[in-house]
Amino acid sequence: MQSGIYVGLSAQMALERRLTTVADNMANMNTVGFRATEVKFDQMLAKIDNNISASVSFVSQGNDYLSTRSGELQQTGNPLDFAVKGDAWMAIDTPAGQVLTRDGRFTMADTGELQSIRGYPVLDAGGGAIQLDRNGGPPAVGTDGRIMQDGRVVASLGLFQADLSKGYLRYENSGVLPSSPAQPVVDNSDVGVMQGFIEQSNVNGIGQMTELISISRNFESISSLLSSTDSSFTEAIKTLGGSQ
Repeated sequence: MQSGIYVGLSAQMALERRLTTVADNMANMNTVGFRATEVKFDQMLAKIDNNISASVSFVSQGNDYLSTRSGELQQTGNPLDFAVKGDAWMAIDTPAGQVLTRDGRFTMADTGELQSIRGYPVLDAGGGAIQLDRNGGPPAVGTDGRIMQDGRVVASLGLFQADLSKGYLRYENSGVLPSSPAQPVVDNSDVGVMQGFIEQSNVNGIGQMTELISISRNFESISSLLSSTDSSFTEAIKTLGGSQ
């Protein structure tokens, strides 16, 4: 009977984790370049010391991972707005190190340096800051990331890929700080850059609201089950103890 309580508690902890994730996703529905967080739960078996060698299934605490679904593209016409096509990221140089982002709302500093909206340098494939000609013509960016001004190549926008399944941390600019080093994209026809576009958040508001309702109902159901189990456990103790 106690096992049922433990299983119910593990389920409630998992639901709380899901609730936190859904709340964060919904808070970033309108955040440019944001990738929704999903949670994967695994079944954990615990052996019970009894005559039938039964096992009880518990829910793990869960592992976070980023949704790889692309957000909707919005055309802005701004030559310094960029969206990534395919499974890749742009990179910015921050105090925490190289951060990957799909928020391509960039600006040009007085020095000609290409920067994120938070003022962090945007990096090329080699990890160096991208420098434009402040007095040159409007930059034109090809799908391969090459940046041209006045008919000549002046820089190249870096595109990177990383194995985020090994862990990551959230950062500003819808960025992620991967646990393992990101690698520049080389000869991948499925990856490219679109100038004059930005990528919206990939959070599905209706889906997240449905998930929120489901979590609430499941939590109430488990709470009711735990209350019933606790009552049965109390009655059993009274009966075994000879209490009336």
